Amino acid sequence: MTLRVVVVDDRRLVAEALASALRVRGHRVLGAAAPTGRAVELVVGKQPEVCLFGCVTPEAPGALAPVARVHHEFPRCAVVVLGPVPRPVGVAAAFAAGARGYVRHDERIEGVERAMARARAGEAAVAPQLLREAFAELLHPRDGAHAEGARLAGLLTEREADVLARIVEGEDTRRIATGLGVAPSTARTHVQRLLTKLGTASRLEAAALAVRTGLLEHLGRRPV
Repeated sequence: MTLRVVVVDDRRLVAEALASALRVRGHRVLGAAAPTGRAVELVVGKQPEVCLFGCVTPEAPGALAPVARVHHEFPRCAVVVLGPVPRPVGVAAAFAAGARGYVRHDERIEGVERAMARARAGEAAVAPQLLREAFAELLHPRDGAHAEGARLAGLLTEREADVLARIVEGEDTRRIATGLGVAPSTARTHVQRLLTKLGTASRLEAAALAVRTGLLEHLGRRPV
């Protein structure tokens, strides 16, 4: 099924890369833009069937305001939020704002296409695992930052835990690479994977999250 799509993301390179991938697969990409605040302008001007809305922190205040505006001003457009490895509250916030779908931003392009098609058909496009996590948290709520640290700790590999400890210590890519005994390009790959799993946009944000949630303690690590 060929769909008319617009793509918005706060990271222009991400928006353009996703737009290119969708064009290759035969979809009509009517526009790609950054930041996400341009979503309403793009939807009203291009009148797509689907708006892919990339958002690093969907649970943050105001982050999904453009989604709510699209929902109210152009309800024929199905919004699918592309978000990080999510907390259930982020998924809930997306649907509360009027989105018809939530897809992890590390999902394969085929998964994004399936979500687009389901959302365009009026269905709720969300993976069953995300729903299970959301319902589990509703039934068994956890305590604040400590619970968040425990949850995030379960997502990271041993190597990613080492990288996080070095980031909290303030090491740059060169020093991280030296400390791990790998090439700088490999160190950058580890850092990017870590940021993706934590749902953070920068090393500074990752370090702040680690401190706030006690993540290093949950990982059994101390800053190096």
